[in-house]
Parts: sequence; structure tokens; C-alpha cells
Amino acid sequence: MTRQTPLQLSPLDPRSAEPLYRQIYWRLRRAIGSGALKPGDRIPSARALMLELGLARGTIETAYSMLAAEGYIEANGQAGSFVSRALKPRAPVGADAAPPAANRAGPPTFRPETTLPFQMGLPALDAFPRKVWARLGAAKIRAMSPADMAHPPIAGLPELRAQIAAYLHVARGIACTAAQVFVTSGYHATMRLIGQALLAAGDPVWIESPCYPPTRGSLLAQRLQAIPVPVDAQGLMVEEGVRQAPRARAAIVTPAHQSPLGVSLSLPRRLALLDWARRAGSWIVEDDYDGEYRYVGRPLPALKSLDREGRVLYAGTFSKVLFPGIRLAYLVVPAGQLKAFDAACETGSGSSPQLTQAILSDFIAQGHFARHIQRMRKLYAQRRTETVAALREVLGARVAIDEAPGGMHLILRLQGRQSDRALVARMLAAGLYAEALSDWAGGDRLPPAILVGFTNIETRAEATALAGRILALMR
Repeated sequence: MTRQTPLQLSPLDPRSAEPLYRQIYWRLRRAIGSGALKPGDRIPSARALMLELGLARGTIETAYSMLAAEGYIEANGQAGSFVSRALKPRAPVGADAAPPAANRAGPPTFRPETTLPFQMGLPALDAFPRKVWARLGAAKIRAMSPADMAHPPIAGLPELRAQIAAYLHVARGIACTAAQVFVTSGYHATMRLIGQALLAAGDPVWIESPCYPPTRGSLLAQRLQAIPVPVDAQGLMVEEGVRQAPRARAAIVTPAHQSPLGVSLSLPRRLALLDWARRAGSWIVEDDYDGEYRYVGRPLPALKSLDREGRVLYAGTFSKVLFPGIRLAYLVVPAGQLKAFDAACETGSGSSPQLTQAILSDFIAQGHFARHIQRMRKLYAQRRTETVAALREVLGARVAIDEAPGGMHLILRLQGRQSDRALVARMLAAGLYAEALSDWAGGDRLPPAILVGFTNIETRAEATALAGRILALMR
């Protein structure tokens, strides 16, 4: 089988002393020599390249004849012309700079483009209702009109915004209108939108310590000042935040299931945080990344549901509850800030594909989303139990396992003098995934621990085998 490779020639120079056919000849030779065109790749027909470049067909055919005479390309009748299969394949320039991700030692990327065992932030892809999603997608494509192919609404498809608002009313206790919901392409886009609408370069912002590492990166990219505030068994230590930066412009928190420690922000701390925001005129960004998944009791109400002063912005995502490839998240903003966020969307927010938004809207409206959440809550509780049992059986006293009441990952606290970063590097080189708690702590020193996901571990036997592989890597 051959592959069609888009041919991107550098601009031709009509003022050059070198004839145009020679310029085309050399550009194709360089593409073949560098590996951009590989043996067996189809190249454009002379007629297609003639139309593309606006040249006479004879000019193109002369260049092709020279390449064929020197053995670089070969004609195959009506099938077209191809890079000669007799040539030795070459890797594209720069392709040999790094080994495959599964074999590369070093800190993992947040988030990697892999599906490795124990990978965090990855829902149970095997349990997603793909047939339902495909059916809804096919129906939307069949019904597509020319209007659906234009630029999507910058704040999100109106019907999807309405469905999200209705879901949050029931599931999270958040009273909001569709106009307060802004659809984004993910966590980073949400953070950029908040920064553009409400913050200015140099503003101090509280972050939890430890916290999700890309949060720091997002603040740095926006030239905002991150103020690490420690977390204890009751969540963010609000008094410490007030001591360090009483006039911070915002606080980014994960109250339902602190990322990564898994503790919940206690009610007294929630009230204290809201009181600080009211007095300081500051904003609270509630990142509710997996609040739906609580295995002890009912999911906790959102911090936003307690907000009476319009100081909380509620950020949610579909990547954790559906699949990362959907690239859809949302932000609920205070009613008094709609103009600021509408303006921010106009100047700097990229919209998500309208087709994906339309499919998701129907997925929610027809009840599939709520049913999927319920099924996953039961499935994850079972997979967590079996994974914890297998890890304890195999690893024994080498680790102490934190079992938070919710979430999609476990914390394995390493006993002895084991380095969490070194173990993570060895696991990654062996095709296993983990994240070092040290990488989430910023400059703070925390006891060594690794973070592992359990949502894609299907059986106790699989968990036991994977635990054995970790054991073999521990020193």
C-alpha cells in the first residue's frame, strides 16, 4: 500500500537564473533525500502540480523526466508517479532525536499521548459507549447544513451551554444560566480565558501545594505570580494563604478532591475561603476535574453552590468523564462578569469544533451522559478495590496506599529511602506509567510517593501482574 504525502515545495523564484524546471527538480530531490518523501510515496501528477504552481505542464514534465532518469521517481501508468521503491528509506530530519515515549526515561509529560498501564487522567476507555456516540455523530453529519459549517459560536454552542447548565443544577447544585457557561477546548484554554477576563500580568494567585503541575505553567505563561499555599487533611490552609498574600487576585483550588492528595476542603475552610474572596475582592477558581467520582456517600456539593457574592468561577471538563480526545471543557462565570468574558472570547479564545459540541449536547440531552457517570462510578469503585488489594498483596510493606473517598488515582507512599522520581523513570522505561509526587510539590519537600491511575485496570489478575512489574523495579 502506498501513502499520499502532501507535497509542500518552498516558493519558486521566477527571478532566479536557475530555470523553473530545475528549481522543481531540486526541491523534489531534497524532499526525497531528507526523508520527507519516502520510497513508495505518491507524488502529485504533472497536471495537478501544474495547476498548483500556475506553470506550463511541459515545465513540470521536464523536471519529472530528470528525476525518473536518475531513479528518484517511477511512473505507474494511471496509478500515478511514486518515489522509487528501490531507494533506501531515510528518516525525516529530526526524527531520530528521541526514542519512543514508552522507552524514554525521565519525567512524564502532563498528559502523555499514550495509554500505558497505571496512566493518570485517563477514564476507562474500554467502557465508553462508542456505538451510541457513533450513532449520534452519524445523525448529526447526515443533518448537517451549510450553516453548520461556518464559524462556531465563540462561547460555545447554545444548546450545549443550556445542557451543561441544566446538568449542573441537578448534579452539582449550581444555579446558573446558559449565558454563564463558556465552552472551552480544555483546562489550559479555561485558564487563559480567566486570565484575559479578570487578571493582569504580575497579579499574585494562590495555588495549592502540592498541585497539578500545569497550573503553575499556565500562570507562568500569563506572567502571573503563583503563591503556593500548603494543604493539610482539611484542604487548602486558608489562614496561611492570607498570611502570605492577603491581597492575591485569585485562588485556584480543587475542593471536591484535592489534586493530587485527594482530601476534600472542609466546610469551615470553604466558608473561610469565600469570606476572604469577599473581603479582598478576589476570585476563586474551583477546578472540579473529577468531582463526579466519589465512592463513599454522595458527591460533595460544589463550592460554587455556596457562593452568594459572585466570587467563584466553576471549571469542569469532559476529558476525565468521557475521553481526553474530546477536547471540551467549560467554565461557569458570575453573572456580573459576562461582559468581561464575552470580550475575552472575542479577542483571544479559540472555539471547539461545532460538530463535537453538537454530538455532546445530544449525548447529554438523551440521558446517556448521566447513565455513563453512574456506570463509571460503580465500575471505578470495583476497579479501585481490586487494584488496591493486588498492590498491597504484592508490594506489601514497601508502600502505604492512600485511599481517598473519590477520584481516579491512588497514592503509593514509598517506604524506606526510595526516590519517587527514580522509580517513575524506571517504570516509564519499562512501559508503565506513574507520576512522582515530588513533581507536583513545586519547591516544597514531600515524602516520596508515586501517583498511579486505576481506571483502565480491568481485572484483579491484571492488577497483580502489573504490581509484580513494579516490584521488580523497586530498589
